[in-house]
Amino acid sequence: MFPQNLSIARLLVAAALMSSGVHAFGQERIFRCGNEYTNNAQVAKSRNCTPMEGGNITIVEGTKPAPAARSTPAASTRSGSDRVDPAAQRARDSDAKAILETELRKAEERLAQARKAYANGEPEKQGIESRNYQRYLDRVAELKAAVTRAESDVAGLQRELGRLPAASGNAAR
Repeated sequence: MFPQNLSIARLLVAAALMSSGVHAFGQERIFRCGNEYTNNAQVAKSRNCTPMEGGNITIVEGTKPAPAARSTPAASTRSGSDRVDPAAQRARDSDAKAILETELRKAEERLAQARKAYANGEPEKQGIESRNYQRYLDRVAELKAAVTRAESDVAGLQRELGRLPAASGNAAR
């Protein structure tokens, strides 16, 4: 009878602990105070916090950026002594314009080739396409997409050329 009495005693102790509000793993009651949590009942009462119901909660604190690292580069790039020489800036603008004009010429050539291949939506059928009309339609759709991409590229390069400073002799197309 002794082992049976011991297990009954254990059950009574466990029931007493659970009814008194102490959880099985020693976790105290958690209170929510806005965006903060606490397990200190006195702090919770003084701050008018609400008790959390349900299971355990886990809070992982995020990383905090170093304030000095962010403010230093921004402050140094905006000071008047770090300005670029106007002649050097004009040279950079001139180089940028030359690069953009070269890219624009290439994009216009790609557009002309894409339009030629597309043939206004009626390119010649190739090989198996005469027997398989869906393949022809798929190729026509791909050609149309290539024309649209090429037109978009040309328009974007023209916009970029238009954004260059007027002092650099910008002749946007």
